[in-house]
Amino acid sequence: MDAEDLRRAITRIAHEIVEHNQGLDGCVLVGLQTGGAPLARRLAEALAEIESVDVPVGTLDVAFYRDDIGLRPVIPEAVTDIPFDLTAMTVVLVDDVLFTGRTVRAALDALNDYGRPHAVQLAVMVDRGHRELPIRPDYVGKNLPTRRDEMVDVSADAVDVGTMQPRGGR
Repeated sequence: MDAEDLRRAITRIAHEIVEHNQGLDGCVLVGLQTGGAPLARRLAEALAEIESVDVPVGTLDVAFYRDDIGLRPVIPEAVTDIPFDLTAMTVVLVDDVLFTGRTVRAALDALNDYGRPHAVQLAVMVDRGHRELPIRPDYVGKNLPTRRDEMVDVSADAVDVGTMQPRGGR
């Protein structure tokens, strides 16, 4: 996907959010750090263009909510910033890539620290498959089947797929 494909996908997802929720009353966006945060901001801009409504945007780091603590180092990615109560809101979680579903599971746990949402929906730019948990996105920019050893990188300009290199450069 190039920059124009990303723009079109964001616009389409924004229209789907408006349609699914019959407007934007009570909707907030929460971008998962780090890849989902810029996408959430771009999605908020698209929603503002469509509905002339400023949708609140927050960011969430799930490092301390992951289920693999102890299996790998816990390194917070960036600051969590949710400056609003989520109680009774419709939260649209935004992430760049959906893979195993474990990051989204951690995000669902973390959201409870900020209130009890009415509903949580999931928007992702890329769904690459390989789910380990029963998590399904509500809004998808692109379904992109991959091998487990491939990486998917979403930037402001493109979505790139590459093969992971073994550690140590072998």
